[in-house]
Amino acid sequence: MTPHLYFSCEAVSQDGTVQTALHAVAPTHFVIAGWTGRDADAIRHHIHELEALGVPAPSSVPLYYRGSASLLTQADTIEVLGPDSSGEAEPVLFFAAGEWWLTVGSDHTDRKVETYSVAVSKQMCPKPIGTAAWRWADVADYQDELELRSRIFESGQWTDYQEGQFASIRPLVSLRDGCYPGEQVDVGSFVSCGTLTAIKNAAGQGIRPAAQMELEIRDPRRNRRIVHRYSVEMLPVIA
Repeated sequence: MTPHLYFSCEAVSQDGTVQTALHAVAPTHFVIAGWTGRDADAIRHHIHELEALGVPAPSSVPLYYRGSASLLTQADTIEVLGPDSSGEAEPVLFFAAGEWWLTVGSDHTDRKVETYSVAVSKQMCPKPIGTAAWRWADVADYQDELELRSRIFESGQWTDYQEGQFASIRPLVSLRDGCYPGEQVDVGSFVSCGTLTAIKNAAGQGIRPAAQMELEIRDPRRNRRIVHRYSVEMLPVIA
């Protein structure tokens, strides 16, 4: 049985009061949406960015990868095999207590395996996810204003790694409905909704590994944030 994840969930009442409740959710289904950029040029850029790492172009856009629900974790540290994995911040929708909720997660992926199979690479690493969430209905009308960011610990300091608005990503409802169509949705259904281009460092590297990563979604209208930080422990590859 997949362990429960625990979320501090915020819902905004009609008078503007914020109510918080703790929901324990056992993941039952997990889908990772890929190639979700709203701008065709940005998608091509991301495809070329990954092709530079040897990753083949997708068969369709967007593309939905099934992942094991057991990969989702709220642990402070994840363990990965070898030095070839990296994370990327993504909005994550999940269904619990009769509603959809929004949090932040990382599609941490083995980039070496990704060169020969993206689907297999998705199964290789744990998927960190935040512990706070907002009711999706409260932000859906202005989702394009929401900001997605990440930072990595690199060369002894925290460095901006990704930054942009949800406006760069296809509407999250369309991505959700692409993998969970209809009104009958199982509790514990999760969908990771795509990411932003990595900001290159001084050496010209975009996608790259890091020992620590911080994920963030910011709501500028209500001046609130969801932040999650995790560390990466690299296990030796033994032949």
